[in-house]
Amino acid sequence: MKSITILSFTAGLLFLLADLSYGQDIISAADLAQIIKSDQVVVVSARKAEDYKKVHITGAIHLDHKSLYKEKSMLQDPVQIATILGNKGISDQMKIVVYDNGSAKYAGRIYWILKYLGAKDVKMLDGGMKAWRMARKPVTKNPTTGKKARFNPAVDKSSFASMSQVKQASKNPAYVLVDVRSVEEYNGTAQTKLRPGHVPKAVNLNYKEVLTAQGTLKSNAELAPIFANVGITKNKEIILYCESSVRAGIVYLALKSALKYPKVRVYDGAYLEWESFKENKIEVAP
Repeated sequence: MKSITILSFTAGLLFLLADLSYGQDIISAADLAQIIKSDQVVVVSARKAEDYKKVHITGAIHLDHKSLYKEKSMLQDPVQIATILGNKGISDQMKIVVYDNGSAKYAGRIYWILKYLGAKDVKMLDGGMKAWRMARKPVTKNPTTGKKARFNPAVDKSSFASMSQVKQASKNPAYVLVDVRSVEEYNGTAQTKLRPGHVPKAVNLNYKEVLTAQGTLKSNAELAPIFANVGITKNKEIILYCESSVRAGIVYLALKSALKYPKVRVYDGAYLEWESFKENKIEVAP
């Protein structure tokens, strides 16, 4: 009995230490490996289904971000999303660790959706599957079916921006609209079926700028000047978007969690919605 108590204490201590090892919603492969067997932890693969079937982190469940949309890339009703999450075995009370191949795009999208839905504790695996494999941590081809859980949505409206809010923001100097697509997409020179250009008054910051060459999040000391140099400051309200707001998630994490910006939103409809309304103006590079 004494040995069981000691083991339980040790497991709890490791869980706490891993949780405190980052002051932001990022967790390393080493720290995840320490807590992954806890029944209070659920690991979510945001990778494509075919990648998950080939190999994934042992015990990870698969969640396709597209399964949470009603049209284009816009989210379903929060209650519907909560039902999908619960059926997958994801509870708002658990520690949720999400990962992708290492691009941080898909993990970032799921991260933001979970935060928007009110999940209490969400983290992203720094460097994704690439970092996990490099650390030689357990992987498998066998799919994991999570035990059904209850996800109680507590929507954080302050993290979400609608098209009407974006329209208001484009005319208000208290806001900064941030287009996190490539400079070619922003300038309107990329080949696309969409109307070329960007939302009026938006500044450009490619989402890749917040990541290292290894796909990990840059340090706070590196991140701070990147945002400041394009006028993204803490005294402003920030609204992020890309083509479908998949790439916006990791930038949201960098601003809100790492740098503690107080007011950050993601425009869920993104450029796909904006350009589809012909009355919405588009700016292109001069």
